[in-house]
Amino acid sequence: MVAVRYQTAFRLYPYAKVPDQEATAPRRHPVVIVGGGPIGMGLALDLGKRGIACLVLDDHDGVGKGSRAICFAKRTLEICDRLGCADPMVEKGVVWNLGRVYRDEKEIYSFNLLPEEGHKRPAFINLQQPYFEQFIVEEIRRQQAAGAPIEIRGQNCVTAMVQMGDHVRLDVDTPDGPYQIEADYLVACDGANSPVRAMMGLDFEGRVFEDNFLIADIRMEADFPVERRFWFDPPFNRGETALLHKQPDDVWRLDFQLGWNIDRKAELDPDRIRGRVAAMIGADIPFELVWTSIYTFRCCTMKDYRHGRVFFAGDSAHQVSPFGARGANGGMQDIDNLGWKLAAVITGQAPDALLDTYHAERKHGAMENIKNSSRSADFLTPRNPAHALFRDAVLDLVEHFPFARPMVNSGRLSVPCTYDAGPLNGPDALPEGPARSRPGSPCSDAPCGDSFLLDHLRGDFTVLTINTGCPAALTIAGKEIPVIAVSTEDDPSGPLAARYLGTCPAAVYLIRPDQHVVARWDRLDLAEIESALHRALGKA
Repeated sequence: MVAVRYQTAFRLYPYAKVPDQEATAPRRHPVVIVGGGPIGMGLALDLGKRGIACLVLDDHDGVGKGSRAICFAKRTLEICDRLGCADPMVEKGVVWNLGRVYRDEKEIYSFNLLPEEGHKRPAFINLQQPYFEQFIVEEIRRQQAAGAPIEIRGQNCVTAMVQMGDHVRLDVDTPDGPYQIEADYLVACDGANSPVRAMMGLDFEGRVFEDNFLIADIRMEADFPVERRFWFDPPFNRGETALLHKQPDDVWRLDFQLGWNIDRKAELDPDRIRGRVAAMIGADIPFELVWTSIYTFRCCTMKDYRHGRVFFAGDSAHQVSPFGARGANGGMQDIDNLGWKLAAVITGQAPDALLDTYHAERKHGAMENIKNSSRSADFLTPRNPAHALFRDAVLDLVEHFPFARPMVNSGRLSVPCTYDAGPLNGPDALPEGPARSRPGSPCSDAPCGDSFLLDHLRGDFTVLTINTGCPAALTIAGKEIPVIAVSTEDDPSGPLAARYLGTCPAAVYLIRPDQHVVARWDRLDLAEIESALHRALGKA
């Protein structure tokens, strides 16, 4: 990515001197999060709501200008629902489920990312990253006012760190000079060029893709449809690809493939960009440039996401191409996985071994994203004549032959990861149960009474019983587990039954704090639930 000078869009946590800077010895914090982007702030909000004291250190004091990430997937919105900040995101965002693919000027394929009913949230919203971050921080402020132990320090730049066995020591620089603090656990959410990763001498494994793409965010009033529109070989960008998305505030994201050997300075010339934009949208439509950038990308990952008491999440741990919106969405799944595990270990509910499963599960998720992202990039930018021949053959077939449509790859859009064979999974004892709700999978939403199922999964281990009598809570191994007891008697073929029962008359599910299924059965057995809970806490 071409470096863009940092400019603040929202100054959310201006620098203020704190007592730690005057302390005679470094103060210890349970969790220190380095990086105040959406991943770091999302983790802070999650931990704070669980009563875990955490400190965010950011080298800036708010949210930078430029749209950056704009596509936030349904699973991310469900995570933000649990954290309490999804409503303003959806209200501000541009909701879309439909995508269209063109070759030249002709539509050859369309797809609906959420073709079924019975979900609270849409497949995607488009929302500029500064707004996404702002809404998380605003919820943090509400939680702080209610007593949540979250602290944010702007213009606090980590300059050095060292692991000391039972803690991590950090050197922090500020406008008033340096100071030191300690952390029981450190989480690096400091982006693709992670200073923490560099301080530890760690690096990525993966591929650099030999292509360049121009982002042009423009403001215009246009009646273009609210959907994802993607072109292969359009007349305004011959031999390459292009993409068009709508964002809030009459801002539109335009993406142009440029090729590998380009003059970056020339391509970023505003007049040249205006010419590209006018050729795409029409010369008679007025617009203004809001933000521009050229990017190349890597599909890569760290070898390990845990190093003693240091964890890596989001872009600091893994990177993918922007095709498919798997970057920020994958990062939000990282902190959804890590937050409850840190809380369980810090409060003594689980052994340290539970934290190793963060790497096991989220490395699995990252590799899935990298695989899909790499395949998208190879389809868009064929590596050799054989790949180009395959791509062109698929595009020749897709308009008239449905079998070819799944092969069109303009970016496999982000979906939540299922932790198949995950270390925390319990038994699958629901005969012919739906594959989408097998152990390791994220819970599918469905209507549940006068709300939705995921509204009832608020961050604790939960038992879901369907057509099985059960009390409002169960005490298992000394831990009270809330129960959601529902019946499909009035709607035996409805979404809840289809997504959780299949052909079975009844079902019992144990669900993790991050809304992933631990285990499922066709009857209620407290001993089985206790065994699965024991395993899900890393005690097996």
